[in-house]
Amino acid sequence: MLRPAPSSPELLAGRYTLDGLLGRGGMADVHRATDLVLEREVAVKLLRIHTATESDRARFRDEMQLVAGLDHPFLVPVLDAGMTEDDQPFLVMELIDGLSLARHCADGPIPAHRIGPVGAELAAVLDYVHERDIVHRDIKPSNILVGQDGHVRLADFGIARMLGDASTHTAAGATVGTAAYIAPEQVRGEPVSPASDVYSLGLVLLEALTGRRAYTGAPLEAAMSRLHNPPLIPTSLPTGWPGLISRMTALEAGDRPTAGEVADAVTALAVQALEAEPTAS
Repeated sequence: MLRPAPSSPELLAGRYTLDGLLGRGGMADVHRATDLVLEREVAVKLLRIHTATESDRARFRDEMQLVAGLDHPFLVPVLDAGMTEDDQPFLVMELIDGLSLARHCADGPIPAHRIGPVGAELAAVLDYVHERDIVHRDIKPSNILVGQDGHVRLADFGIARMLGDASTHTAAGATVGTAAYIAPEQVRGEPVSPASDVYSLGLVLLEALTGRRAYTGAPLEAAMSRLHNPPLIPTSLPTGWPGLISRMTALEAGDRPTAGEVADAVTALAVQALEAEPTAS
């Protein structure tokens, strides 16, 4: 970990120049940056210190420690971490050349033969994370990067939790996650499990295939509606997809497949879609 070093507004920790804003999250900003030591472009996630609460600081520190122990080809690699001279924590990550899945979804429905490999890789990385007793808790299109190489990278573990970890930075009964994608148990303020991520992934795949969010409106309305109405899954989707997404978005967590089972199922559907694609109109 880097030690605090003299810095200026243009130079972070004596090593990284911040070259432009890539995105903003609930408590941190992600910048395009240049590593002057290794002469390469990177991404720097920097806590917004002037608006950060103690809970935000604790979550960011948790994320730094959590992602340091993860290594998977479909995760955004963390290269460095440290504190600025002003006690502002930061993460340095590989700069992924590509767009978020949210940007791809904005262009309309994504054909099954294209979203299939993406879904399989997402399920595979979730299976890896879940095997290490980690729940991401915020699976959504904007946290999924699709590189120019066609492979995905799952990002933002800012609200991830270790299963069995009694510590929390969230008020009791509070809902954590993004309203349009959280699982019913998250809406109810109940403990999360790997099945919660599977539910969210189901909504992400449904949105990618249809070009529409399953639950829209104000955050509270979007969150509460799934407790009474299952997502509308068109029967016109390619064979196999409606049944799989229906199981992934089951109201009860115990009725959902594991991420590993989803990875196997989506891989099979992706192969099926690729075989059918040449004859598609």
